[in-house]
Amino acid sequence: NVLHLIALNLASVALVGCAAWACLHGELSLWMFLAIALFSFTLFGSVERVNDSAHMLGDLNDVLDRLEAIERAPFIDEDGRDVALERFDVEFENVAFSYGEGAEARRVLHDVSFAIPEGTTCAIVGPSGSGKTTLVRLLARFWDVGEGRITLGGVDVRDWKMDDLLARFSMVFQGVYLFDDTIENNIKFGRPDASHEDVVKAAKRACCHEFIESLPQGYATRLGEGGAAVSGGERQRISIARAILKDAPIVMLDEATAYTDPENEAVIEQAVGRLVAGKTLVVVAHRLSTVVDADKIVVVRDGRIEAEGTHDELMAACPLYADMYRAHMESKDAA
Repeated sequence: NVLHLIALNLASVALVGCAAWACLHGELSLWMFLAIALFSFTLFGSVERVNDSAHMLGDLNDVLDRLEAIERAPFIDEDGRDVALERFDVEFENVAFSYGEGAEARRVLHDVSFAIPEGTTCAIVGPSGSGKTTLVRLLARFWDVGEGRITLGGVDVRDWKMDDLLARFSMVFQGVYLFDDTIENNIKFGRPDASHEDVVKAAKRACCHEFIESLPQGYATRLGEGGAAVSGGERQRISIARAILKDAPIVMLDEATAYTDPENEAVIEQAVGRLVAGKTLVVVAHRLSTVVDADKIVVVRDGRIEAEGTHDELMAACPLYADMYRAHMESKDAA
């Protein structure tokens, strides 16, 4: 496109230059020279716009090809089935995963295996970039594993229909996204048939009923794109209310209080405690002081399982965990 533009401009200048030379040598009248100059810039300007349109049509054709490829792609759960479970234990079996494909693929998980018994709390900890969040998102099948398998109640998550699989999970991540809709509809997102009374009950358990009621339109308040009408802590509590209302047997948390201000942290931790009561809990932990009572702590480093056990076991046997915990407590004391 740039080369075409340069060529058109050079052609326009060359034509005006030739006309000027002829005019100076008396072979062309002044009014004819001016007409040629005007015609030159007008003509080549129009050709330039046609050239731009041609390139735009080429790009549009590429976009349409990609859209057609997406339309023809099979659904991720095309062969899925509805599954009736009697238990809700989770197991990772020799899981490997890479972002990207081919030569650009970046392996982030290597031969990961661990189990989470039903009704227990499992914390996943490790340095930044070690693959913690990837593990929980693979469990919900945001992506498919490259090798190995992940089972829920003994059934490979790839054997489920997506709606049936996701119905088993309640998720609260750091990056809370709320829809440009009313607060009530945002809370009802995981259970659209819930009554207003059910929504209010969940909001009270998530410690957000009071601030919702203080808004001019209460539960009918529209939140704006991404929940812009409320603060970060309030968005977090609304997402917890949504998870409480859904009442799924497995709860996944990506440290709901990691970036919360101290004023809201205690309130959100109280709400999280009500959310996870009696559930199988998988939590990605950044603040290690919040998971010392977990039934199992899995330590991940560079996409591999470094160690697993209780807090006391890891403090004695895993130098990485012990160093991370001491560093966290020192930073907490300094703050």
